[in-house]
This record gives sequence, structure tokens and C-alpha cells, in this order.
Amino acid sequence: MSSFAVLVLLVVVGLWLYALRRRPGQISQEQARRIQNRWIIGGGLLLPITSMGVLLAFGIPIGHRMLPLPVAGQDVLRIEVTGHQWWWQVEYPQQGVELRNELHIPAGQPVDLHLTSNDVIHSFWVPRLGGKLDMLPGRTNVLRLQAHEPGIYHGQCAEFCGTGHAHMQFTVHAHAPADFAAWLESADDSQ
Repeated sequence: MSSFAVLVLLVVVGLWLYALRRRPGQISQEQARRIQNRWIIGGGLLLPITSMGVLLAFGIPIGHRMLPLPVAGQDVLRIEVTGHQWWWQVEYPQQGVELRNELHIPAGQPVDLHLTSNDVIHSFWVPRLGGKLDMLPGRTNVLRLQAHEPGIYHGQCAEFCGTGHAHMQFTVHAHAPADFAAWLESADDSQ
């Protein structure tokens, strides 16, 4: 989207410079009206419609992958995340595990995060995994998240939520599926 925005900006600036440097010639009223209509149709209708169409063509599939849709032949892990000023409460309700400021997920499998806030508006964001969603008090939003390979991913609150906002960070540990099952069993035993 950024590349496309830069391209549109360059086209608009190029047309603006052309309009500034163009020397008006002797043209009839009819020719002037035709030129004016071309600019209105091209720049006022075709450019925005084409731009929005291209952005939607890329944006809809990406957004679709973030929706908590059923996965054929697979139960999706449910994790509840609650934002507090200024920490994260992470619960695995089916397993009875509760964590603080860290999240463990199986790599290569989708996970549904049920996000809410205990106090003010927060925003759950893991830049490398692409997930970002606002967390509102009294409302639960669901975000589909998937790490394609094991590793450690850093997340943070992306909505200013008070004086401790800058330190409201968390870590996502993506494990290989077998390692995640072992972690979950050990975490369940320690609870």
C-alpha cells in the first residue's frame, strides 16, 4: 500500500508540475471544455476508482486471512488477551493457563485471540505477524494470528493508553507444534 501511495503521489506531483509550467495556447472554448472534461473524468473518477480497486484487490485477501473463519479439519486454539494499564493478561481458557506479558502459540497453525480491555482503549499489535486490532472495554474483538515459523516475535500496544504506554510490550513465542504441546503440558502442571 505504501508503494502504491508513493506512485500516486508521484503522478499527482508530476501533473501539478506540468500544469504549472504549461504555456496556455490559443484554443477554442470547445477544446477547453473537452480538456476540462477529460481531467474531471480521468483525475476525478478513473484515478480514484482504479486506485481503490487495486488497493481492495490486495487488501481484501490480506484482511480475510485475519478473520476468525473455521479451518477445515482443525480446531483453532483460543487465547484470551486482556489489556490493562500497563500490562497484558494472557489466558488459555481450555487449558487453565494464565500468563503475564507473554504469549505462546504453535507455529504454522492459526490462533484466535479474543481481545478486550479492562480499563482504556488499547491496541494489540505484533508487527512481524501482521496482527493489529483495537481492544475496547466491554467489547471482545477476535484476531486470527499465525506465525509461519518458530521464533520470538515482539508486540506492543499501538494505542496511546496513558503514561506507561511506551513500556506496554509483550513477547510472542512461536513453537514447533510438538514443542508447543510440551510447553502447554508443563505450563498446565505448574499452574
